[in-house]
Amino acid sequence: ASKTVDRLAGIIPVVSVVAIVMIITIVVALNAQRLATVAGIAALAVVLHNCLGLSLGYGVSRSLGRMSHHKSKAVAFEIGMENSGLAVALALAHLDPMAAIPGAIFSVWHNFSGSILAGYWASRSDDGDSEEAK
Repeated sequence: ASKTVDRLAGIIPVVSVVAIVMIITIVVALNAQRLATVAGIAALAVVLHNCLGLSLGYGVSRSLGRMSHHKSKAVAFEIGMENSGLAVALALAHLDPMAAIPGAIFSVWHNFSGSILAGYWASRSDDGDSEEAK
């Protein structure tokens, strides 16, 4: 079983990326005519939603929850990185295809914001972790 898992571990990320790209392509194709009118405001809303989720996830868990820096980083990612693939699928299945636009934008955006934040925290030599986090 572990050999199968090892083989699949290298394939699953690629399959996931291809699936997300295909979903985004479908959403864009379904909304090509109307996309220009809503893409800007949808992108702004997505960026604000993501940044607010990351900030509040970290800040609230750190201040009110008295969690360690290490645990608060995990909460920030848990709150800030929403399931955009699910949002797109639900919007396409139950709503107007235009409703899938924010989820499609978020599918792209959160890869950038998450990578930037993870890189920032990884590059800091003193990231605030104390003995309680270990």
